[in-house]
Amino acid sequence: MGITTHPDSKVTVLGRPADQGRWFLIPLGMMILLCLGSVYSWSIFRTPLETELAISATQSLLPFTFALVFYAATMPIAGFYIPRIGTRVTTAIGGIVVGLGYILSSFATHIGVLVFTYGVIAGIGVGIAYGVPMVVASRWFPDKKGLAVGLTIVGFGLSPFITAPLTNYLINAYTVRPTLRILGIAFIAIILTIALTMKLPPKGWHPRQNVADSTAIATQTYPQNLFKSRSFYGLWICYAIGTLVGLSAIGISSPVGQEIIDINPTVAARSVSLFAVFNGVSRPLFGWLSDRFKPHYVALLSYVLILIACILMANAQTGQVTTYLVAFCLFWFCLGGWLAMAPTITLRFFNPDQYAQNYGIVFTAYGVGALVGTLVTGRIRDLFGTYSYVFYPMAVLAIIGIIVSSILLKRESSTVGSVLSENLHEESCN
Repeated sequence: MGITTHPDSKVTVLGRPADQGRWFLIPLGMMILLCLGSVYSWSIFRTPLETELAISATQSLLPFTFALVFYAATMPIAGFYIPRIGTRVTTAIGGIVVGLGYILSSFATHIGVLVFTYGVIAGIGVGIAYGVPMVVASRWFPDKKGLAVGLTIVGFGLSPFITAPLTNYLINAYTVRPTLRILGIAFIAIILTIALTMKLPPKGWHPRQNVADSTAIATQTYPQNLFKSRSFYGLWICYAIGTLVGLSAIGISSPVGQEIIDINPTVAARSVSLFAVFNGVSRPLFGWLSDRFKPHYVALLSYVLILIACILMANAQTGQVTTYLVAFCLFWFCLGGWLAMAPTITLRFFNPDQYAQNYGIVFTAYGVGALVGTLVTGRIRDLFGTYSYVFYPMAVLAIIGIIVSSILLKRESSTVGSVLSENLHEESCN
């Protein structure tokens, strides 16, 4: 199973010529990320766990918060080991750790234990495996990086669309603890099976491409030091803002609907599935946009949409279901967009041969956004007794994002080669 090279040196993927077979790797990567993305369905677990463990709203957010932080913290570490231990082994290790975290969580009787099993263990597992499908997609699709990566991570964004109602059904049928065990076992089995296909192309392999693309790849140059690059800091800040706002919205989607709009819990849970569709659809769209247009223009679009969503929710009142749905569709849409834009911009701005390491470092912005966003939203709710005041600082951050992206989120062209490459890239897109 996987990739083979025939005696005539023709590379194949899953028994098909590489130019065709490489497309099968995208849905397989999506399946892995669909399992990992179940972390976004945490809001379905919150209500039964708050009742069973007698914990507050802030406490019930802690496992989700820690999962996102450890997932983000593990990403840069895993990025350095993927080239050393291989994509298949990395995927298998991550799948086992994620499943183990879910299984152990089913035995937790205290919030501290749940934070460790779900937040730390499962979060680390997600961080180990998350980058592999994107690395595989980016290597097999050097001609369509943004589209391929965007399509692959649709699995992570669409996960709540499948796992949220599934989790809700399992909790109603078997209660919360057996549900955690069932999901953990299923994730291990699925990810271990697909891990066998996650292999990189042979060195020097590339698809058929036109002359402009070939010339662009040949002349491409990149910053030698990531930390001395102005565009790195622009991308990091913009990514941190995008994820902080998006993850904050995801964590409070269901509670806000029940508290501010006064919809029932069942409708709130179904709304999360709708939001997940927008989160998934935006990934290939923003990936494609990042391939075709200058990244700061795409970033500006996302921040304007976030600002609109904040204004809608800041003025929302009881019964305004449409306002709630539109606003949170935009929040989830833009978060999915940043999860496609950031890896695509990383590939475009920096050396793709060091993508796993580079994106691991960029991804620390996600961890900062997750930590600050989820903790602050919970704190605002506890202090003011409502989530209404959350949307004001979100709006301010969107304005800051507009400013930063306009100034810093631009490719640094320090050589003639890189200027030529960027011009050829834009000509081939047009």
